[in-house]
Amino acid sequence: MRIAMIGTGYVGLVSGTCFSEFGIDVVCVDKDAAKIEKLHQNVMPIYEPGLDDLVADNVKAGRLSFTTDLKSAVKDADAVFIAVGTPSRRGDGHADLSYVYAAAEEIADAMTGYTVIVTKSTVPVGTGDEVEAIIKKRRPDAEFDVVSNPEFLREGSAINDFMRPDRVVIGTESDRARHVMKQLYRVLYLIETPIVFTSRRTSELIKYAGNTFLATKITFINEIADLCEKVGADVHDVAKGIGLDGRIGKKFLHPGPGYGGSCFPKDTLALVKTARDYDAPLRIVETVVDVNDKRKKAMAERVVNACGGSVTGKTVGVLGLTFKPNTDDMRDSPSLDIVPALVEAGATVRAFDPEGMHEAKKMLPAITYCDDAQSTLKDADVLVLITEWNEFRALGTDRLKKLLKAPVVVDLRNVWDPAEMREAGFTYISIGRP
Repeated sequence: MRIAMIGTGYVGLVSGTCFSEFGIDVVCVDKDAAKIEKLHQNVMPIYEPGLDDLVADNVKAGRLSFTTDLKSAVKDADAVFIAVGTPSRRGDGHADLSYVYAAAEEIADAMTGYTVIVTKSTVPVGTGDEVEAIIKKRRPDAEFDVVSNPEFLREGSAINDFMRPDRVVIGTESDRARHVMKQLYRVLYLIETPIVFTSRRTSELIKYAGNTFLATKITFINEIADLCEKVGADVHDVAKGIGLDGRIGKKFLHPGPGYGGSCFPKDTLALVKTARDYDAPLRIVETVVDVNDKRKKAMAERVVNACGGSVTGKTVGVLGLTFKPNTDDMRDSPSLDIVPALVEAGATVRAFDPEGMHEAKKMLPAITYCDDAQSTLKDADVLVLITEWNEFRALGTDRLKKLLKAPVVVDLRNVWDPAEMREAGFTYISIGRP
């Protein structure tokens, strides 16, 4: 089989590469000529563990290629995946679908013979209908079906998520399209991966419902963490106690400074807007969005309080800037709220992130970037851990004491043990633990 993947961002590049690993001939398309040239040199536009090796192997095997020429990629393809960005639209928070619709027009002009057009981008309910209408208007004679096939990739473990997914969701009521999609995912059928076939609109909603439920779960445990601090309980024990209930589950019950990234913030906003448009408001999700935004903004106050009520003239050493470890993604990271608030409060901020500093420098220009954790923390008045990269976990109490000017640590990811930190003489602030 032969497929074209339109867009070489996170979803498109990972999905296209993994499909080629399945033995499918994949052409990845992007309008950004510089990005395509770098991909030809095996330089990845994103950081994802193992992706560069997988790309190199499949390019060498002749199954994966990159181009700016959409027409040649789409011509004779069995399926064309739309994997372009759907950022939040300014003003109302709805998903900006202009890239999706532009791709649909170009695909309509380029496709030959029966083609399955697959929406891989995260799109609101009804987008598939609009894509179908655009193509029909442009090519009334064309044979095609539009299918919804949402992605469920976690940054940092995306390759494994694609190769060994919990499920594959496919939205189509066309037998012909269903046959093509079954062939594309044949490898996953063989390992008995659940393949869920639904209507197209149901598939579109599954993606949003899944992400907003996880965002709600994160926000719930964050609020429980705040309550734990007031009543003297331990949020980790609470999370374990409720997570052992099979109806609740233990995942996404780790407290922190609030969710960020490329999915949860924009998807919760988009679902809120869709629900309002259909006069079925989701009050829980609306509250989740509001609570999470306020939480990220409030985290800087924890640092100020740990420093005796003021950070004016003090040096703050920040470890971790990306929204989670094992990615270079800075989108909606808590650091984008915390760091500027500390600078505004009069602090000098030094920071280090193993992969995110290239992007961070564009968004947080008013701070000093360091080459490693040691130079970040040397003679700092306080350590603030925002992202729990594994290499930061190895920083023991002896090492931290030698580096820091004052033994003050604000741990927003609960990496260190409170009893050990206090015994070592630290002023230690964490999330939801006594």
